[in-house]
Amino acid sequence: MTEYWVSQGNKWCDFCKIYIANNPLSIRTHEIGKRHKDNVTKRLATMQKEGAAKEKEQQQAARALQQIEAKAKKSYQKDLENSQRNVDGDTSAAPGDGWEFDSTSGYYYDKSTGLYFDSNSGFYYSDGLGKWVTQEEAYAWAKTSQANAGQSSSSQTKPTASVATVPTIKGGQAPGLVVKKPLNPMRTVKGAPSAIAVNKRKREDGKPKVISKEEEAALKAREAARKRMEDREKPLMGLYRSLESSEVVIKMITNSNYP
Repeated sequence: MTEYWVSQGNKWCDFCKIYIANNPLSIRTHEIGKRHKDNVTKRLATMQKEGAAKEKEQQQAARALQQIEAKAKKSYQKDLENSQRNVDGDTSAAPGDGWEFDSTSGYYYDKSTGLYFDSNSGFYYSDGLGKWVTQEEAYAWAKTSQANAGQSSSSQTKPTASVATVPTIKGGQAPGLVVKKPLNPMRTVKGAPSAIAVNKRKREDGKPKVISKEEEAALKAREAARKRMEDREKPLMGLYRSLESSEVVIKMITNSNYP
């Protein structure tokens, strides 16, 4: 039987990034070489570093999650204590006297200053400020607003209303001159002509109207066109008259035959 030569192809070395002959001898020779061994050592060191960095990141993430869970648990416990304290009517969490717990908003409210207090965060809020601030800023704003309100109230004075006494007339003739004749005699007449409609003022143009050259040329062209139409219709005037006379004669004959 005849034997055929078959190509064995090449083999790719992933460590050295080269192709080698795909036979046991070439592969063995390449693997025991110094270049291949150095590349394998570098790859293993890189993989070890990447594994250590990944493990460190996982540990940090787990530690951060534990801290977040601990803080959340602590905050939850604090909220439970505050809610129970508010239900029982305890005002020990309030910053001082005059503070009342507002069940609608969930904060303590002071009517004198208009401030809200959050017992969880320790910050203060006011509609005038529009944000949560510290205790110093909140009380400073309250003091300034109260001072401004006092100045505005003292500066505004109510004007005294002066009431004029109107004399009343009880019966009798009205004082003063009485006009019996109407001021406008035409007003009582029904259907009286209007003086404006009868005596219309006509515009008196003392100066002749100024006509531009374009208007003058248009007027001349219109007059020439009118004359041409008259000259064109002059010969037909006799035909119109003859037709009218013949119609009159025909009517006279018709009337004489049939009395």
